[in-house]
Amino acid sequence: MRSTVYFSPVTGKDHAAVSSAARRLLETLLEQEDVTLENKVPLKVHFGEKGNVTYIKPQMYDGIIDLLEEKGTECCFMETNVLYTGERTTRERHTKLAREHGFTRLPVVIADGERGEDYTEVEINKKHFRTCKIAKAYGDYGQLFILAHFKGHMMAGYGGVIKQMAMGCASRGGKLAQHLNSKPFIIPFWCNQCNSCEEKCPAGAITIGRWSSIDRSKCIGCAACTAVCQTKAVQINLLSMIASLLGNSFTERVAEYAYAAQKGKKNIYMNFAIDITSQCDCVGSKMDPIIGDIGVFASTDPVAIDQACCDKLKEAGKKFTHKRLLEYAQKLGLGSRDYELVEVRGDTA
Repeated sequence: MRSTVYFSPVTGKDHAAVSSAARRLLETLLEQEDVTLENKVPLKVHFGEKGNVTYIKPQMYDGIIDLLEEKGTECCFMETNVLYTGERTTRERHTKLAREHGFTRLPVVIADGERGEDYTEVEINKKHFRTCKIAKAYGDYGQLFILAHFKGHMMAGYGGVIKQMAMGCASRGGKLAQHLNSKPFIIPFWCNQCNSCEEKCPAGAITIGRWSSIDRSKCIGCAACTAVCQTKAVQINLLSMIASLLGNSFTERVAEYAYAAQKGKKNIYMNFAIDITSQCDCVGSKMDPIIGDIGVFASTDPVAIDQACCDKLKEAGKKFTHKRLLEYAQKLGLGSRDYELVEVRGDTA
């Protein structure tokens, strides 16, 4: 079945123009797809890591927020804590960074709690996962607005709405499961026996002492311990990561988590193909775009919209690896790679 993707060519240098284009696309999608907005819809965004300058700026979402508010839909900015150590590891620091980056118009909600401990197991019974650890707050909504920055990614090949939904809606443990399909362990010689990880472990799997350790039979893979360890004694298995990169399993696990995140929901998806960099917005340093801006895309089909962005990028002279992820996502029933691109223009486009 062919899906529809709506597209507006616009440059990211003009934040107001991007905001207007995004609003027009949402208006068109709501009308043409006969989509009903729910009373409360979170905006799944990425606040950008500290030092990153090419994340999608909050002013570019103003047109969307204006329209949602006009229609009586209550919204917030929603994100989850990251797996690695940094400014987005805990809710307190993550929220602070969001405000520093200008995300002040709406409430900021970190969906998986202070350190990623709040999640719900969503049953999917697929090849890699029987259940997926989805951040608990997302379960309060029947509709999500996934707003993604289209760009490159070292492991997935590219980042769009599918990865934004998979990683961005997963708890810390869900991120760990996608990246490594592994469980953390402790290097005893690095452990200062502060007991922080033991106190935060919801499964009682950690024993602190001369030979601090994690009981793998009890560990649920939530990764909360990696967030609180100040000496980096809690580590993850790099060999699992290498094995994941050599095979197809990482992209397949990403697709399965995206499937879990959207299960039972009537989502709306938007890709901002501007300031397109070779790596994701989790990189905490300045990156230069690899190509000129393309525009903004909108759809109710996550596979179709990512495929359309990859095709447009190829037309412009660049290419991201995307086939494996999108083929498997389509196989799962997440969406269709067959699409019709409808251009939506306005006075400012």
